[in-house]
Amino acid sequence: MDAFPGGPVDSAQLQSTMITIEHACSSIQMHMNPAESEKLLILLRQSPMPYKSCRFILENSQVPTARFQAASAIRDAAIREWGVLTEENRRSLILFCLCYVMERANTTDAYVQSKVSAVAAQLLKRGWLDFDDAKKAAIFSEVKQAVLGIHGTGPQFAGISFLESLVSEFSPTTSTAMGLPKEFHGQCQSLLESNYLKEFYCWAQNAALSVTDKILRDSPTVSEDKVCSAALRLMFQILNWNFKQTSYDPSGGKIYSCSSGISYEASLLKKFERCLVQPGPTWRDALLSSGHIVWLLNLYAALRQKYSSDVIWVDSPLAVSARQLIVQFCSLSGAIFPSDNGEMQIKHLLQILSSVIHWIEPVDAVIEAIISGRSESELVDGCHVLLSIATLTRAFLFDNLLRSLRSYGTLHLLSIMTCEVVKADVARSSEEETWTAEALDILLETWSVILGRPDTDKNSISAEGVTSAATLFNSTVESLLHAAAESAFDDENESEHFVASISKRDERLGSYALIARAASEITIPFLTRLFADRFSLLNQNNGRSDPTHTLEELYWLLLITAHVLSDSSEGETVLIPQALEDAFPNVLEENQHPVVIISWSIIDFSRWCLDQNMRTTYFSPRLMEAVIWFFARWVDTYVMPLGAKGHSNTAFAENGQDGSQISKKILHSFAGEHNQGGVVLDVIVRICMVSLTSYPGENDLQALTCQKLLKALVRRKHVCSHLVSLDAWHDLAKVFSTERILLPVNACLQRSLAEALVCAAIGLKDPEASNQYVRDLMGPTTAYLVEVASRNDLVGVAQQADAIHMISCMLERLRGAARATQPRYQKGIFEMGHAVMNPLLTLLEAYKNQPAVVYLILKFVADLVYAQVTFLNAQETSILVTFCLQLLQIYSKHNIGKISLSLSISLQSEAQAEKYRDLRALLQLLTNIASKDLVDFSLGPEEVDIAQVIYIGLHTVSPLISLELLRYPKLSRDYFTLVSHMLEVYPEKVAQLSKEAFLQIIATLDFGIQHQDIDVVDMCLRAVNALASYHYKERVAGKGGLGAHAIVSQGSNGKLQESIVSHFLRLLLQLLLFEDFRMELAGSAADTLLALVLCEQELYQRLVQEFLERQPNPTLQTRLTRALHSLTSSNQLSSSLDRPNRNRFRKNFHVFLTDISGLRLNPWIIRDWDTSDMVAVASSWTEDEFIMMRGRADGVQKKYLGTTLCIMIACLFLIFLCFGSFFGSKGEHNNAALDYGSKFSRSLGLSNDDNGEIGKSEESIFVLDGGDDSIIPKSFPVCDDRHSELIPCLDRHLIYQRRLKLDLNLMEHYERHCPQSERRYNCLIPPPSGYKVPIKWPTSRDEVWKANIPHTHLAHEKSDQNWMVDAGEKIKFPGGGTHFHYGADKYIALLASVSLGLS
Repeated sequence: MDAFPGGPVDSAQLQSTMITIEHACSSIQMHMNPAESEKLLILLRQSPMPYKSCRFILENSQVPTARFQAASAIRDAAIREWGVLTEENRRSLILFCLCYVMERANTTDAYVQSKVSAVAAQLLKRGWLDFDDAKKAAIFSEVKQAVLGIHGTGPQFAGISFLESLVSEFSPTTSTAMGLPKEFHGQCQSLLESNYLKEFYCWAQNAALSVTDKILRDSPTVSEDKVCSAALRLMFQILNWNFKQTSYDPSGGKIYSCSSGISYEASLLKKFERCLVQPGPTWRDALLSSGHIVWLLNLYAALRQKYSSDVIWVDSPLAVSARQLIVQFCSLSGAIFPSDNGEMQIKHLLQILSSVIHWIEPVDAVIEAIISGRSESELVDGCHVLLSIATLTRAFLFDNLLRSLRSYGTLHLLSIMTCEVVKADVARSSEEETWTAEALDILLETWSVILGRPDTDKNSISAEGVTSAATLFNSTVESLLHAAAESAFDDENESEHFVASISKRDERLGSYALIARAASEITIPFLTRLFADRFSLLNQNNGRSDPTHTLEELYWLLLITAHVLSDSSEGETVLIPQALEDAFPNVLEENQHPVVIISWSIIDFSRWCLDQNMRTTYFSPRLMEAVIWFFARWVDTYVMPLGAKGHSNTAFAENGQDGSQISKKILHSFAGEHNQGGVVLDVIVRICMVSLTSYPGENDLQALTCQKLLKALVRRKHVCSHLVSLDAWHDLAKVFSTERILLPVNACLQRSLAEALVCAAIGLKDPEASNQYVRDLMGPTTAYLVEVASRNDLVGVAQQADAIHMISCMLERLRGAARATQPRYQKGIFEMGHAVMNPLLTLLEAYKNQPAVVYLILKFVADLVYAQVTFLNAQETSILVTFCLQLLQIYSKHNIGKISLSLSISLQSEAQAEKYRDLRALLQLLTNIASKDLVDFSLGPEEVDIAQVIYIGLHTVSPLISLELLRYPKLSRDYFTLVSHMLEVYPEKVAQLSKEAFLQIIATLDFGIQHQDIDVVDMCLRAVNALASYHYKERVAGKGGLGAHAIVSQGSNGKLQESIVSHFLRLLLQLLLFEDFRMELAGSAADTLLALVLCEQELYQRLVQEFLERQPNPTLQTRLTRALHSLTSSNQLSSSLDRPNRNRFRKNFHVFLTDISGLRLNPWIIRDWDTSDMVAVASSWTEDEFIMMRGRADGVQKKYLGTTLCIMIACLFLIFLCFGSFFGSKGEHNNAALDYGSKFSRSLGLSNDDNGEIGKSEESIFVLDGGDDSIIPKSFPVCDDRHSELIPCLDRHLIYQRRLKLDLNLMEHYERHCPQSERRYNCLIPPPSGYKVPIKWPTSRDEVWKANIPHTHLAHEKSDQNWMVDAGEKIKFPGGGTHFHYGADKYIALLASVSLGLS
């Protein structure tokens, strides 16, 4: 390969480089000085033109990890330097990678082969738009020969693996980042789909055909088996493609339906990470006409028959790949089928179903075999097949598909499968058996798809289907009740069903409810009978026996019935389920309606809790939770439902309405306003009173009452009008306002309770009555706070525990009332807030050392401002704003200076968490005040200057902000949201700020632009854009703009201090040219750059010229000159900041980013903006924090800097001097190590170079691409304490959610499986509480600190076997076990002491 890039390198240098990399890889594996070794690997990957060194390592190294790193380095360097590589260089790199994997196809280091193959795919994609068709055809010609098996099975497998990598790379969901815009990836995807994707599929077909005969007839070799499974896997991957170029899409990308019963919606499969396969009519010959699907089904059937005695074959790669492809074919839809009203598609689905039915029948025998140890894979995949078919068909077609093969319909089969899986799931004894949960989720989702369609009604399901649904539901309920009764006395039931999360439990019960409604004529009377039987047992018991079993069954019956009778009230208006409205057309009397009967049965049962004796005997907190939860759902649906007012059964009869209308009317009216609605409300309110007063300390029960049931009661105005007229409601309000009986309720629940009680005011007849209701309700609370604040002995009394609890409760009640604000009674809430303003200021002083109370005060004020600010007139606004300013001043007086580096180092410290909460509350308060200026357009003479108020607030908040606090994502977003909003809306106020305040805000923007959170960076860019735009427009108008802040001045250290605008221009250019710029920021960055360039045109020209002069490659310099010139000259740009000009510049900017991607740029270091003045005003920000702000987060203690620096520079000098060959040839890059040593010392913040420039010396040509930041790991926040034991890529719960097909026999479920990027935590795992420095080896073999591994379950569970012993602060490992309780050595000694009598 004469065109292989890179200059001449002698063999000694190559050998030296390889030895260095091998040593670094081995050191990392052995955990010997891994940090230094990782630096060497990073240097290899970031060095210029490392291709020949990497090629030498790949071809000669015996260390697989070294070869892996060499492949990675080729990829990184080629993507980075793509613009300076010739077309032959690029092509030679791709061909080298392909030849490498073909020639070494039979090696054992599969991960290296996979990496090299992926590199070839990524480089081919990078050059996809550069290579002409002939060049691509030449590359693919070699690949095709390999895939078709011309060179043997080894290269054949390697060729298929390359195509897998290529398809994965071109797919938008699995492609790797290249720093290129979306348009590039879209073009590549489109061209591959139109020109090559089908061809790849046909190659894979032929590859599978070339080996299947031998696999079926003879004993296949491992390589042939691998080729076949890889080919099937490639076909599956191609069909998983998001096809775009279909000439006809009947669904329009949404929902498609035809009269034959074919109907599909793409979103239905997303839950299980599947999709509809819609390749278009051009694929018809390859998939349908050729008989390919029949061949696949026959292949699997033949293999299944051949290996019928091999119980583990079904989990082999070949079997799994074949089933995956079959399941994927079930989702085939769209224009690939002709317009024949779905006939061919129905035939296709029936063809697959006829083959898959053998995997799952007979169901009971299959499940029994799985329980006995057989693999569940076929059953689970069979469930997926049924789900896929259900997404493509309506209920009647789905049910009829199986009738041509069996004497029953598909719904009957689905019912039997679900019944058996439910029984197995309830009965399973080990959490390791996750297959039941997985299969049950798929089957229940299938039922939900069938029954949840808008076009599914009672006429869509056959009588057999209804019977099957009823049988399934009844069997499921009985299984659940039996399991509940069996577990009634278990303190810790380990069954997954009972420890499932609430959301998971509700999801399953919701699916059961859909099944029940499909056969409601059978299922609801069945539930009624179950209730009647349990009630009868309780009545007959009379205390003679323990009723716990019965009560546990009632608990689950209440949960199930609540789901059947009503839908969730979250997010929408709840209506009576349509299936229940249509279910009982022959019921014409209210007292005969099954829904009414079961509802009144539960109401009557719940009334028992109002009797103290009955409550003590039967109503445990757990059962009360079920009662409350039932009513929370049921109230929204049946109590005075919307649209039921003014009707009667007689009216319907007189109008000749049919039975179904009368039945529907019964459901709407039996608990309506003119019927029993008032009685029901009275009972429910009294039950609420009981749950709040008779169960002290039961937080879960009281939370359900306050946050669910009471919230549901006050959700609708017409219900509130009845509530406020009830004696029971007045009793509850009286107890709340004047008595102490509710004070033991959790303080947070006091807020929810107050919110619900205040919301009921909306039901009163006129606004004055509503306001008076609020005054009466909240008056005692405000009076208490006024009284406490006026006490002479407040300072002494305030710190008592009872006083703190009372104050906290009162503040939470105020928060709840503020949150409940409505226009009708807003005046009463403002009066409440006004009455406590001065007392709150007094309490803030008194409780300055009680963070919890301070936080509640801040949150109440933030809530009050948010609720009130839009309603207030100028005078009331002035009162509120003045109070807020006083509050801020008092808070800042007691808190400024308390946050220092000593607190900020550990984000887990209590003090840090307190300040975090307080600052979030303050920022929310300021944001809420800012909203006043957005909604109030009055211009009265008494109008308050909101902008001035906010900036005074920022003066208060800014000194409290530390860089470590800004690493909290929520706090950071709140802060930058406020700052960017103010700078965008009121940039003129910036010019009026003092130098200290201005620098404080600018410093945070400087930090934010280099933040990890893309939203934070976007907000900071918009803020800088607003500043620069304001400055430019003001200067054009002949005004001062930013004034003194925008000119070059002398800092306090005597050095020239660059203007703010110039600083941000340099910073943004650095971000664009030398750092990993994220394309999502292109719009904000373009707008900001345009404004900055217009402000500093001379500086921009100077920076560009300086940058171009530093590029040693003339070709590269020419390309950069053209790109930079087009950026500011194309599209007829003007010196305006209007929208059309910004849009033109955005287009130029996108082209510019595309042009410079892949260019190896030689950077110049931006002259740092002098931060000395900022250090002076931000006394809480230490020098180390400023280093971190500039992206150099070394965290080294000063007292160790000298020694550490000398040692590190000396080591680096020696290493790089000896092994610098991997940076290129001697002539050009021989002094790279010296330059890097200079850069490394500068990254520690120790450089004496005032200008901050490097690379000017001719001996220091080598510079790491990306500037200083590229050698420094990104800073991540620390995770919450609850993640102290998180193993990110070993999360069994995540594995279950992702439905990964793992081989349990090979223990693959214990291997690492990393989550998708959007589900990663991106934070540092904190040590457990009390963590100590680990005990060193070999002592740690026998003992460890218990605080480091706080798990002693094995010590107690296997205490007789001495696996481990809990020994105080340590856990010891005596060496015991199942057979050798005291260790093998003790057992051997025992044997030696035994004298055996031998004859």
